[in-house]
Amino acid sequence: MAEEYDLVVLGGGTGGYVAAIRASQLGLKTAIVEKGKLGGTCLHKGCIPSKALLRSAEVFATAKRSEDFGIHTGEVIVNFHKVQERKDSIVQQLHKGVQHLMKKGKIDVYEGTGRILGPSIFSPMPGTISVEMNNGQDNEMLVPKNVIIATGSRPKSLPGLTIDGERVLSSDEALDLKELPGSLLIIGGGVIGIEWASMMADFGVKVTVVEYADRILPTEDIEISREMQRLIKKKGIKVVTGAKVLPETLSIEKDVVISASVGGNQHEFRAEKLLVSVGRQANIEGIGLENTEIKIENGYIDTNEFYQTKEPHIYAIGDCIGGLQLAHVASHEGLVAVEHIVGQKPEVIDYSLVPKCIYSSPEAASVGLTEEEAEAKGFKVKTGKFLFRAIGKALVFGESDGFVKIVADQESNDILGIHMIGPHVTNMISEAGLAMLLDATPWEMAQNIHPHPTLSEVIGEAALAVDGKAIHS
Repeated sequence: MAEEYDLVVLGGGTGGYVAAIRASQLGLKTAIVEKGKLGGTCLHKGCIPSKALLRSAEVFATAKRSEDFGIHTGEVIVNFHKVQERKDSIVQQLHKGVQHLMKKGKIDVYEGTGRILGPSIFSPMPGTISVEMNNGQDNEMLVPKNVIIATGSRPKSLPGLTIDGERVLSSDEALDLKELPGSLLIIGGGVIGIEWASMMADFGVKVTVVEYADRILPTEDIEISREMQRLIKKKGIKVVTGAKVLPETLSIEKDVVISASVGGNQHEFRAEKLLVSVGRQANIEGIGLENTEIKIENGYIDTNEFYQTKEPHIYAIGDCIGGLQLAHVASHEGLVAVEHIVGQKPEVIDYSLVPKCIYSSPEAASVGLTEEEAEAKGFKVKTGKFLFRAIGKALVFGESDGFVKIVADQESNDILGIHMIGPHVTNMISEAGLAMLLDATPWEMAQNIHPHPTLSEVIGEAALAVDGKAIHS
């Protein structure tokens, strides 16, 4: 017998379960279909477990230099089994929390693989969901008035380079390593690649990063990229840019060996394990899109600004639609989609106001345009930059590398972008995001009194620096 719903969400990741909660709050009878675990990639294979490992690496690196703080600890050793246990415990705790939220919201959860059917005896429109249950029971048939596709993404590889999960890894397999390798070669110097490079180097692993672009973090402001490269090199990480990896040269014997073309010459790289970090691809296969009029562009589901597909009652959010593949973006897209479904008029997301974070050591964070992007758009820019080494709290922390940079429009004085690298900047970027949301000027940011001593003082000083008025420089 078919079960009717106001909304069925395909995928119980961050975007999907947040959308389901908002739908429940708005009185919709709601269900989630999830073939894995509630929480999706972010909770089980991405944001949370990787940051748990990064935190352990950070503590280990700090403990090794504890004598700088007058603390004598003796020999500091990594118990990687305990590191993994802690990571798993955090994930399990948060997983239970999501399960509780589903019960609290009276949201039905179907553990299985959902597939959209075409017009049928259940509905004249495509959208009926057939669920192949994980427990092997008969398929469930769900008849929703609306559907949200939130099926997420998975790591991709280079053509011809096979991820075997043992020696050649994606981030999925790397999260479950039983022991630390002696050396690691990372293909890709984007956000995920740099986070893994930082983590492994802090754990004492010999790390090499090979990046196709002419700089690591190629989507960040160039000054952030340069500073990050300088600081991770201080950790002992080798960085090779402008490198085209040649998958056909891969060999796996005692070590993983692969070559890359760099500056017209072929260079060989060798490590105990290889981590492929070259982006992610949408999970859109096998969910029945061929039974609909939904349009696919460049491997992603095409939607309008409210996340409606070509089938007006079917929406799509998160990584499967491309754009900024970030958990907080997927969540917000889910809220917009649900509010549109119930006839509200949600604010369209301005993606230029979305904060982006890199949880390496040092951290980096940004919102808005880079200086290069602003100039390319025709703005006459002015910038202000202030270094953490002039901030008392950064010296107290023992982490004084990095800076905050503000990009503003000379003519209107509007802030165009804010870029940070240094201690705990991922916890400070929201102030920058709020300033841009409220269309603040550097002067207005500087008028916000930042308490002393805090790391946040660097923001006020950078804002003053835009007009040459920084106090402590």
